[in-house]
Amino acid sequence: MKRSRINSIMAEADQMIREYGFVLPPFARWTPEEFRARASQARHVIDARCGWDITDYGAGNFDEMGLFLFTLRNGLLSDLQKGTGMCYAEKLLISRQDQLSPMHTHVIKAEDIINRGGATLVIELYGSDDHGNFAEDRGGRVWCDGIAHDYAAGEKLKLAPGESVTLRPGDWHAFWGEGGDVLIGEVSTVNDDETDNIFREPIGRFSSIEEDEEPTHLLVSDYARMLG
Repeated sequence: MKRSRINSIMAEADQMIREYGFVLPPFARWTPEEFRARASQARHVIDARCGWDITDYGAGNFDEMGLFLFTLRNGLLSDLQKGTGMCYAEKLLISRQDQLSPMHTHVIKAEDIINRGGATLVIELYGSDDHGNFAEDRGGRVWCDGIAHDYAAGEKLKLAPGESVTLRPGDWHAFWGEGGDVLIGEVSTVNDDETDNIFREPIGRFSSIEEDEEPTHLLVSDYARMLG
């Protein structure tokens, strides 16, 4: 993705988030220079990979397959392994109309996916085989606003604003906005986007970036290279 497009997506996302009554935390507005100057204070933000995250999954067509995310808060895997401390995470996401977030599951993370506003969020669901692999002939069970829901393989669950679903490891899912863009909340166990996203197809979680202009704000994928 071009950095200029990433900068534009950030600005558009921030505006949509504000329209639905949410405001991103102060570090979201830091320039790269401010982030470098305050890196020691922001060590947890950096280590937990909180912040801006925009991906086209390496396919090069964000409008058709992509996702905007902002990780608001996140614990560390060491907390989760100990079973104490900050064992949770929270994100805001934007799924654009007909923009696919491709079929995947998680090994560790359980997550509540919440339609925070906008259009309908469609979530396509499949179960796993006995080894945790994608099973095109198996369904499973999720919880919609705390109510058990048994799904058939390939079922398309539709969430209106205010509705949510709880997905557990082994629930394979893809999602997109129907009828417009959707602001999504995600509340989960500790989030590790580097190792805990298992995609059905061999695709990448993060984008390659063409630096055609300076970044407005850093992406979480910039931290290792630009902050050390």
